[in-house]
Amino acid sequence: MAKPSPLADMPPPLDSALDDLIGYAIRRAQLKLFQNLIGRLAEHDLRPAQFSALAIIEQNPGLMQTDLARALAIEPPQVVPLLNKLESRALAVRLRCKPDKRSYGIFLSKSGETLLKTLKDIAAQSDLDATAALDSEERATLLRLLKKVYQD
Repeated sequence: MAKPSPLADMPPPLDSALDDLIGYAIRRAQLKLFQNLIGRLAEHDLRPAQFSALAIIEQNPGLMQTDLARALAIEPPQVVPLLNKLESRALAVRLRCKPDKRSYGIFLSKSGETLLKTLKDIAAQSDLDATAALDSEERATLLRLLKKVYQD
């Protein structure tokens, strides 16, 4: 006669009532990934949103604050302290636009460009480490499906 598994005697996890909710699973996965990334960015005194802002600015030099807010999916007033931090660290600069003297374009500084190269490597490795339970095909499928959800 087979012995019952020791796991059979264990109560279900406290959050098992949420097992079928995709949003809950995504949030739990996001927390794991962000905790990993936060720890790695801490040595550079940066947060994930600041890293994301630097990457978006690099790809779109001269973009406006409202465009950065939209790209980061945050409210425009939240961009101001984020940019203040990047400017105080000499990683990004806001330059007045010629046609509309009230508007500012955002650019990376040379030190911002240099640091971003390192940060991209850190983020890529953090991402791989936090998803180590997935093989490369599963990672690609997950990424494709998540993009399908948020780009719809």
